Amino acid sequence: MASIETFTLEVADTTAAHRFYTAFAPDVQVRLRASEAPTTGFRGFALSLTVPRPADVDALTGAALAAGATTLKPASKSFWGYAAIVRAPDGTIWKLATSAKRDTGPATGQIDDVVLLLGAADVSASKRFYVDQGLAVAKSFGSKYVEFATPSSPFKLALYGRRALAKDVGVPIDGSGSHRLVIGGAGGPFTDPDGFAWEAAVPAPTA
Repeated sequence: MASIETFTLEVADTTAAHRFYTAFAPDVQVRLRASEAPTTGFRGFALSLTVPRPADVDALTGAALAAGATTLKPASKSFWGYAAIVRAPDGTIWKLATSAKRDTGPATGQIDDVVLLLGAADVSASKRFYVDQGLAVAKSFGSKYVEFATPSSPFKLALYGRRALAKDVGVPIDGSGSHRLVIGGAGGPFTDPDGFAWEAAVPAPTA
């Protein structure tokens, strides 16, 4: 059965990327790998940090910008909550979000969920692919959004339509080349219909 245990971002400068993620979200298990694979435009995925309240979104956004990120969408309220979108110096897009619209106190420093959002050319086809790999569907909204059940994993995995995801994070849909992302989990190695590569998860090195 497939399960998502790790994600590895392929970056040009691992030292700089490590410095950024240590300052931005030190509790998130981001793995880094050096790569010069060509990539242009939208890489087809985003990472989402779900937090308890708007103050947490603001705190994470401030930390990201102070560490060198750029704003794609400033923090704002929407029908479903409050969110900001930033792009890390390595090019990875991060969505910082809460379902709460009003603060009930200061930032908690807590991250409730880390969600890997994959943009799919055909959500239904990619959903079938992952179900065939052994993942169970937790939520499904037709061909628009699918979230998989990953109860034993530190990360959640979800599918968006590629166009919808690009619109949500505030970038043009066009992009080509490497995704600059490798997903680690049981059931790998394989490559999904949208070119996202999975490999067998390797335990993190211990000090």
